[in-house]
Amino acid sequence: MASKYHGPINRTRRPISILIVIGLCCFCYLIGIWQKSGSGKGDKLALQVTEQTADCNVFPQTTLDFESHHNYVETVETSELTTKRFKSCEAKYTDYTPCHEQDRAMKFPREDMIYRERHCPPDDEKLRCLILAPKGYTTPFPWPKSRDYAYYANVPYKHLTVEKAVQNWVQFQGNVFKFPGGGTMFPRGADAYIDELASVVPIGSGMIRTALDTGCGVASWGAYLLKRNILAMSFAPKDNHEAQVQFALERGVPAVIGVLGSISLPYPSRSFDMSHCSRCLIPWASKEGMYMMEVDRVLRPGGYWILSGPPLNWKTYHRVWNRTKENCRAEQRRIEEYAELLCWEKKYEKGDVAIWRKNINGKSCRRTSANICQTKDADNVWYKKMDACITPYPDVKNSDEVAGGELKKFPARLFAVPPRIANEMVPGVTVESYQEDNKLWKKHVTSYKRSISLLGTTRYHNIMDMNAGIGGFAAALDSPKLWVMNVVPTIAENTLGVVYERGLIGIYHDWCEGFSTYPRTYDLLHANRLFTLYQDKCEFEDILLEMDRVLRPEGAVILRDGVEVLNKVRKIAAGLRWDTKLLDHEDGPLVPEKIFVAVKQYVVEGDEDQSTPNDN
Repeated sequence: MASKYHGPINRTRRPISILIVIGLCCFCYLIGIWQKSGSGKGDKLALQVTEQTADCNVFPQTTLDFESHHNYVETVETSELTTKRFKSCEAKYTDYTPCHEQDRAMKFPREDMIYRERHCPPDDEKLRCLILAPKGYTTPFPWPKSRDYAYYANVPYKHLTVEKAVQNWVQFQGNVFKFPGGGTMFPRGADAYIDELASVVPIGSGMIRTALDTGCGVASWGAYLLKRNILAMSFAPKDNHEAQVQFALERGVPAVIGVLGSISLPYPSRSFDMSHCSRCLIPWASKEGMYMMEVDRVLRPGGYWILSGPPLNWKTYHRVWNRTKENCRAEQRRIEEYAELLCWEKKYEKGDVAIWRKNINGKSCRRTSANICQTKDADNVWYKKMDACITPYPDVKNSDEVAGGELKKFPARLFAVPPRIANEMVPGVTVESYQEDNKLWKKHVTSYKRSISLLGTTRYHNIMDMNAGIGGFAAALDSPKLWVMNVVPTIAENTLGVVYERGLIGIYHDWCEGFSTYPRTYDLLHANRLFTLYQDKCEFEDILLEMDRVLRPEGAVILRDGVEVLNKVRKIAAGLRWDTKLLDHEDGPLVPEKIFVAVKQYVVEGDEDQSTPNDN
């Protein structure tokens, strides 16, 4: 009976139910698109993104092989992706440093070390080819072993092993260099020397996090500070002590080619907790104290200046220097007078070492007369002439207040609100936006690690963020296994002071020019919106060639940018012998921003010049 009376009704309901379900599904789908777009125009947005990504070949977020294997990973490229195949440079350019080349340098004056400063080639003289690693090049030792050993084939220069043989800078053993941790002024080793400094400077307390090493040699001081959780920015000129900075970076120590000459240092004011000169041979007493005044500019209130070696040890060595006692005594007296003018208090002097501390503010500073800098922006220093003037302290309300703001001890300092942001000194950055930026970069870095499984390990020790912003990437990645060079482009908002207040290091730079480093000195390059920033400033090709120059064979690249920009980058990268992939944003394919990931292939001098498919 039931089937007789209810059968036709059930047959009628079935197609109606199906239609209702289909209708509900369609309605939910449209509502979902509307919500995703945030504007009620989901179909139009989806169509726009589809058109933008039609040719980008977006790969799913899968783990890539970034292990060192010295084999080429075959990739299938289309003819549309290759616009130019870059040839290999001649072998003589294996250590080419475009803005510090000897032939160009010798055309400039010797006084004030002008010839050792940056002198970049004009556009029509730029080297547009791929600089290959020397034959026998091997992936550097992992940190911390790299601190003490480097392969000879990677930096084949024995000059320092002879010239500095008695000073324990570097020794040659078999096919490797050994770095015993010695230095001209610390024959008992860097550790013992740092222990002496620590009797005065609160090293290890968290108060000292950033340091500047002027005339660093092979940067053993900075190398041994790393294990004490202190980041030292080391620099030395490219001079007859060949490959000092190259050795430092090969060891895994932060360093750049640089000199204290006639141009301001490329760092913001109040950056470093400590500055150091160990027989750096900078004429501190000359130029009306200009070099000490420049150190004072970059030294944080309450920071320390350490001087060891000449001229402090003149009583022992004045005859070796062919100088009289009176002349040496007068030089040291001038240094003492300039230190007093700068409101530095001497805390220690014993043997070859003296330590001063900069006042925390200008309230207690009693200057009879001084040339105070008139510039309103002490951080505007790119290619700016250095002046013999004193950078004034920021104003304070009382004598106990730290000028510019007091910093927390590291590591709390890494995510605490930096004083420059709290005091509204960075346009467009508030306390709230700073905290949101931190959350965002933690999310980004977590996503990166899903694509590059070894990120955060010693495999990628020397890392550069080419458009660092307020340091969010470096802070999210922070680990004793690595360090990040935070580059703030000169055409971007000036945020480098914030980077230093977080306990990170970095430098100003213009990416239309070569970076002040040797080839093959970084394991990983990261950049957020860099190519969008420079798209009307200089050629993408030049920036990518420079990235290839400083990147180690089998090093990695991570770029975040708009899909159209990254498609242009990928076309150029195809001619660089990079293995590339374009990944969706963490929030899905509808987000126009994409992530470009690449690995530089292992190619050395003598390898047959590799061809790129469909060369034009």
